Amino acid sequence: MNTSFRPGDHLAVNRVLYEHHGIYLGDGSVIHFTATSKRKEEAEIRIDSIDDFANKDRVRRVEYAECSPPEVVIDRARKCLGRDGYSLFSNNCEHFARWCKTGAQESQQIRELVGKSASVGSSAGLGVVSIGVVSATGTVAGLSGPGIMSGLASVGSTIGSGAIGGVTLLAAGPSILTTAATHVALRDDPCLPEQERSARKVGRWGTTAGSVAAGGGAVALVSAAGVPGLSAAGITSGLAAIGSSVGGGMAAGAFVVIAAPAAIGALVGWGLYRLLSRRQ
Repeated sequence: MNTSFRPGDHLAVNRVLYEHHGIYLGDGSVIHFTATSKRKEEAEIRIDSIDDFANKDRVRRVEYAECSPPEVVIDRARKCLGRDGYSLFSNNCEHFARWCKTGAQESQQIRELVGKSASVGSSAGLGVVSIGVVSATGTVAGLSGPGIMSGLASVGSTIGSGAIGGVTLLAAGPSILTTAATHVALRDDPCLPEQERSARKVGRWGTTAGSVAAGGGAVALVSAAGVPGLSAAGITSGLAAIGSSVGGGMAAGAFVVIAAPAAIGALVGWGLYRLLSRRQ
C-alpha cells in the first residue's frame, strides 16, 4: 500500500464502474461514506483500514490546487462519523470527501453522469421532436418525401432559407443543449490542479467546436450522399441515402443529420477531456 499518503489526503479507488472516495486519517485508516452491504440505507460515515478501503484495488490521491489545511479536513471528517443519509445524487462518498477538503459538496462522477445523460437525451429526444415538427409544419403533412421536404422548407423559411436551412436550424437545438450540458459538467473549479482545469476547458470548447464542425459535415454529407448539390433533388436523395445506411428512409436520414452533430460534439468534448485529464 502507498505509504506516501498524508493525513487529510482525499483518496480515491477505482471500482470499475465508479470511484469510491474517502479521507486518509494518517494512521493507516480512512474515513469514508460506505456500507457493509449493498443496501444504501445502511451506508454511514465510518473508519476502516486503508486495506479494507482499497479492497485490493489501486488507491490514488486526488490532487487540489486550493483546499483546507489537513487538520481542518480531518476535523470535518471526524465530526461526521456515524452520520447516514446517503444519496447517490446529492450525498455520496465523493460529496463527503470534497466537502471535507474544500467545504463544498461536489461530485464530479455525478456531474459527468448527468452531463453525458443530458447529451444523449437531448440528441435523441430533440431529434425525435424535430422529426415531428417536420411532419407537422409543411404544406404537405406526414413523413413522405414531399412531406419531409415541405416541412424542412417551412422551418428553413423562418430564417430566410430553404430546406437545408431547416436541417441546420433543427440540428442547432440538440447541439446547443449538449454543449450547455457539457459546459456545466466540466465547469471550471479553482480548487483543482491546473492540468485538470485545462482538460475541462478543452473538453468544454471541444464539444462546441465538434458540434459546429459536425453540423457543417452533416450538410456536406447530405450534398454528397445522393444527387450532388443542395437542390431539392439533392437533399431528397441525400437524406434517403443516409437513412438507408441505418435501415430507414428519408425520415431516418433527417433524424441522423439533425441528431448526429450533438452526439459527435459530445464525443469529441468528453474524449478530449479524458485524454488530457489527470487520471492516474
